[in-house]
Amino acid sequence: MKTIRRPEDLDSLRKKAAGSLALREESDRQTDGQCTGLASGTGHIQILICGGTGCRASSSQLICSQFHEILEELHLEDRVDVITTGCFGFCEKGPVVKIIPDNTFYTQVSPDDAREIVTEHIVNGRKVERLLYTDPKTGLHVSDSKHMDFYRKQMRIALRNCGFIDPENIEEYIARDGYSALACCLSGKTPEEVIEEIKRSGLRGRGGGGFPTGRKWEFARKSPGDEKYVVCNADEGDPGAFMDRSIMEGDPNSIVEAMAICGYAIGASKGLVYIRAEYPLAIHRLKTAIGQAREYGFLGDDMLGSGFSFDIEIRYGAGAFVCGEETALIHSMEGCRGEPTMKPPFPAESGYLGKPTNVNNVETLANIPAILTRGAEWFSSIGTEKSKGTKVFALAGKINNVGLIEVPMGTTLREVIYEIGGGIKDGKKFKAVQTGGPSGGCLTEKHLDIPIDFDNLLAEGSMMGSGGMIVMDEDDCMVSVARFYLEFTVEESCGKCTPCRIGNKRLLETLDKITGGKGTEEDLKTLSVLGRVIKDTALCGLGQTSPNPVLSTLRHFHDEYVEHVRDHKCRARQCKALLTYSIDNKLCIGCHQCARNCPAEAIIGDVRKPHIINPQKCIRCGMCLARCKFKAISVS
Repeated sequence: MKTIRRPEDLDSLRKKAAGSLALREESDRQTDGQCTGLASGTGHIQILICGGTGCRASSSQLICSQFHEILEELHLEDRVDVITTGCFGFCEKGPVVKIIPDNTFYTQVSPDDAREIVTEHIVNGRKVERLLYTDPKTGLHVSDSKHMDFYRKQMRIALRNCGFIDPENIEEYIARDGYSALACCLSGKTPEEVIEEIKRSGLRGRGGGGFPTGRKWEFARKSPGDEKYVVCNADEGDPGAFMDRSIMEGDPNSIVEAMAICGYAIGASKGLVYIRAEYPLAIHRLKTAIGQAREYGFLGDDMLGSGFSFDIEIRYGAGAFVCGEETALIHSMEGCRGEPTMKPPFPAESGYLGKPTNVNNVETLANIPAILTRGAEWFSSIGTEKSKGTKVFALAGKINNVGLIEVPMGTTLREVIYEIGGGIKDGKKFKAVQTGGPSGGCLTEKHLDIPIDFDNLLAEGSMMGSGGMIVMDEDDCMVSVARFYLEFTVEESCGKCTPCRIGNKRLLETLDKITGGKGTEEDLKTLSVLGRVIKDTALCGLGQTSPNPVLSTLRHFHDEYVEHVRDHKCRARQCKALLTYSIDNKLCIGCHQCARNCPAEAIIGDVRKPHIINPQKCIRCGMCLARCKFKAISVS
């Protein structure tokens, strides 16, 4: 390793490092579906294994070890490389293994499959058909990810290196034009020119607010101060969201480079990454990237001989959702209670330690090197008029293809759910999709053709948020869904302001009444009025957006709320207090199984005679339904 002192040295290293990626680059451009095992004369083969948290939880590390052992046993270690990458995105089908150069994409691989892949595919050049992805529409095997609906409509910018490079090898990042944007800025652009480029790109913050990134940098640049800070907000805490974590695990150097560029642009010499401590893999890979960047001269004093100095530290959060709000995050880093403060002053004027501070989230920063390498015009040509570029979403819930996706702004919800997502599980009917996590709202079937961007989602009572997207089907109760999200925000509220601390608690109590069968139509008015008051008066973004799930479901699923309070019915059968268990005396043979297993002794009847359920004693546990072999018990 040689410390890079000049941009010319970086070019030389890039050319040298490109050799390790040449096979992957070429196979990514040309795929004919032919298997190219060693038997066909292929000179070298690479096995890429997903090393993201999801696949690691399903033994991808053990799969990697198995490959190494088998290749050594067959004396093939010099001809076959085993490379751990970041997340491929197709989490529903993990662990994922990809064979280069033929781009064969194996899904749901287990450690026991490693030997068959080596002997059949690597040695004999025959694909292992049973491990290939099966297209649910055609029933046919698809061996190349490019021909899968899940990937077909995606455009990966923030995720450009995830699943492609070894995240712990800085030279693979460099071979993909890594640190060239930083070198270009330090050697040929003024800070003002860098900021102008980001402004012209139209990039807006991906953390939820959607504020123009270039303007944010400009404010920090113009704020007077002897010391300034760059902060990366990596405190991703939305239920079901894993966008930022996956970027840090799969391409940590892009965050390091972007923070250094931001530091140069605003005049800061210190960067801080605020990340929750329960992300150990992301922390490990960030530490590795920062350490390697220092060794190569991309962090530290006099970077690339420019006279500019910048370094990065990692600060840990304890998992408080409110610390995703930038002022609460800053207070937490200062060792204080993680509570928000009134703005202005904004962090760009008075942030960490009272100094001008720029805060961007992980996904926002991941776009910066690509924009500066390929140009503002390229980025601004993607997306919609007011929402440029792409957006990463964590697609989860009642959907066939759960995973991490990146699509151009303006892609419709229908395309995401039915084409990329593969439709609703088990052929059920789509009911709603929650975008924006606990801060967002639920959208219905009538919204499926709305182009996804910041303004369209806000207009419909939801929001982009950081990118969580949870799909629900006909078996979901929308009142219970609203209650779930509100319970989360009540638990995560810092308690500093009364509207959030008390108002949300009252909202939750009202929803408890409704789902408990004790609600009234007056309670529906209370939800609506109180929700709007909280939105208008809460101190920070957590409180201001916390009523969104309630207000959006109240607006789009008002009939379900009315059923709960007027008819005491839950059509999705999710609210236990509103369920009624009954026994059909024509089907009941009196086997007494239900009575023997009822914990509340609510079922009475003689053996071999029809039984009945006492509704006053029934606790609606469902044990009788599970035990009855004659389908005599029904729920309404």
